[in-house]
Amino acid sequence: MGKYFGTDGFRGEANEVLTVEHAFKVGRFLGWYYGQDHKAKVVIGKDTRRSSYMFEYALAAGITASGANAYLLHVTTTPSVSYVTRTDNFDCGIMISASHNPYYDNGIKVINGKGHKLEAEVEEKIEAYIDGETGELPLAKKEDIGRTVDYAAGRNRYIGYLISLATRSFEDIRVGLDCSNGSAFAIAKSVYDALGAKTYVINCEPDGTNINTNCGSTHIEVLKQYVKEKKLDVGFAYDGDADRCIAVDENGDEVDGDLILYICGKYMKENGRLNDDTIVTTIMSNLGLYKACDKAGLKYEKTAVGDKYVYENMVRNNFSLGGEQSGHIIFSKHATTGDGILTSLMVMEVMLEKKMSLSKLTEPVTIYPQLLKNVRVADKKTARENAEVTKAVEAVAEALGDDGRILVRESGTEPVIRVMVEAATDELCEKYVNQVIEVIKKEGLMVY
Repeated sequence: MGKYFGTDGFRGEANEVLTVEHAFKVGRFLGWYYGQDHKAKVVIGKDTRRSSYMFEYALAAGITASGANAYLLHVTTTPSVSYVTRTDNFDCGIMISASHNPYYDNGIKVINGKGHKLEAEVEEKIEAYIDGETGELPLAKKEDIGRTVDYAAGRNRYIGYLISLATRSFEDIRVGLDCSNGSAFAIAKSVYDALGAKTYVINCEPDGTNINTNCGSTHIEVLKQYVKEKKLDVGFAYDGDADRCIAVDENGDEVDGDLILYICGKYMKENGRLNDDTIVTTIMSNLGLYKACDKAGLKYEKTAVGDKYVYENMVRNNFSLGGEQSGHIIFSKHATTGDGILTSLMVMEVMLEKKMSLSKLTEPVTIYPQLLKNVRVADKKTARENAEVTKAVEAVAEALGDDGRILVRESGTEPVIRVMVEAATDELCEKYVNQVIEVIKKEGLMVY
């Protein structure tokens, strides 16, 4: 990770960590970098948080000042920016979003011309420019100054693309959608309505400050209750920029990314669409998923946490399906990034083609209890490598043996250490997670 860009872009509290000056400079560099031998085109999308408008204008100003043209998708999803970037031959795309973070945070994700996350070496060059290490860039003059173009049509084409992927009508299926007061509000209902579903939508009234607030994929209990109350067939919850999806079955039970990987992977294997019969997971996936995969003849790979690493593995090995427990699921035939709405459509396909409820599809998987707690620290690396913390982690691992595991890792986007334990009971998870956190606290590494 660089000084500013983490595993998922340049992210932090708006005008505290990430400022309009940063955004302007990112735009200035990208406009210049991609426009050295032609008139560059950069497409920009944003989520619904208040500061997204401010960053949109700052980025557009920087891009056009460097002589490139900025195309505005307005409020849209991260995967739609990726889709439009690669299908409409843009030099790069930018998504303004802090994903599942609170409204006062924001982020700048840069996507290359192939629809992938920007290469680390280019991010390093942007950082050097921000810090004044590479000198000032030339300003465009006269007719070379770039222009800003309304490009809402790109978002509409993406909606059409999603609709085209459905293999069956959703007629008479009662579907609940939690749009997290975020990017999905402008897209998800349109897709499901067009496919004939009886669509029930919640948290679809963004006001700039309510994105992810007690709603969406990070607060799945809201949709669980809604599905039960309305007696729906299935529910899907997205995060702020709609690159994640968590499902809820007809009984109101959560179906997370691990379970989605299982049911979609098994279905794709049965239909000869799963390359090498392999799914790509991260080290955060549940032991129960792997045990169920073994029984179903599904192979699996494990990567570091982050859909960036999942996708890199998929590209390197030509795999068709991968993702994270948190709901970032990548179907490489259809997309180059996690796509929450696309994921929900793929789950619908499995349900309809197999004529089975979501609860029945997930029945073969027994999920191990898992507890994850975030510990805010002054320095992530120092905390994780502390000798006493390491000793405590090793003691827990030894106590769990083959019946569980402990994972302590640094967040890629926040100043926190994540402590996760998987064990036979919730009580054991709580006990061992707290045991490690107590040592972090005792060593004076925690920030209050």
